[in-house]
Amino acid sequence: MEINRSFIEALRQNSLDVLQQIPKSDWHNHAGRGGNIAYIAAWSGARIVPPNRPFHSLQEMQSWFESNIKIHCRGTPGYLKRIEAAFAQAEADRIEALALSFGLDEVAALGGMETFTQTVGELQKLHAPNTSFFPELALDRACRIDEVLSQIDEVLAYRWFTSIDICNDEMAQPIRHFRPVYRLAKAAGLKLKAHVGEFGTADDVWEAVEELELDEVHHGIAAARSVSVMNWLADHHIRLNVCPTSNVMLRVADSYAKHPLRKLYDHGVLVTINTDDLLIFNQSVSQEYLNLYRSGLMTAEELEEIREVGLNAAI
Repeated sequence: MEINRSFIEALRQNSLDVLQQIPKSDWHNHAGRGGNIAYIAAWSGARIVPPNRPFHSLQEMQSWFESNIKIHCRGTPGYLKRIEAAFAQAEADRIEALALSFGLDEVAALGGMETFTQTVGELQKLHAPNTSFFPELALDRACRIDEVLSQIDEVLAYRWFTSIDICNDEMAQPIRHFRPVYRLAKAAGLKLKAHVGEFGTADDVWEAVEELELDEVHHGIAAARSVSVMNWLADHHIRLNVCPTSNVMLRVADSYAKHPLRKLYDHGVLVTINTDDLLIFNQSVSQEYLNLYRSGLMTAEELEEIREVGLNAAI
């Protein structure tokens, strides 16, 4: 692994401008929430003030998003502007590997897979031509499995999505219910991922990886509560796509300085740094790295190692 001294020095010099010029990855980004607040504000002419305190729940976060972002991005034009914003943000922050997640409802809203893939593909070519794009299919944890199974063959037949995820309320239904869907996704060659261990337990992370044969976990920070689970994840090379600001703003981490990333890293768990919902949390990947360094949680050299893990995952 070749160490990027410019990245290390930029962290030490507190230089966001330089960090933004250095290649990075973003492996956990919800597409409709992946842009920059200032980008949407400039387009809509609205004054949008980022949240100034942590949320008490996912529901409160969603309410903020509805009343501060979506209200200015109505209908299909507003939705497409948010997708455009996500690609523009990736280009501006030199994100060379970008996973954006989309739901089945988003596909349906644009008239099906053919129109959807063409539309999103054009936005990527126009606004993030230098970014390797990895589309991710996101299922709601509360979804009806039979409805997903009735649609997924057609979706997978396009061979456009590169991975699959389960998001939202971790407690909505047992993770094992998704096994039939994940078997189909695996047969189609998709990377298998899931939101787990953001609000749940370390055992939830272990169970999800085993039940669904996951390749990666989105969040997964609850694993830090169990040495045995961390060791198991490290031994099985299961990567956690961590989103520090999201964790702080949703009160599952006390602060950057006390983030579980430290413990996960020290136990050899593979981790990456990501944005989650940038249109809410208002922190780019470069800012996430800088936040972790400024807090004293990680050294510049350790963050450089994590940056390389993210970029190498695209190879």
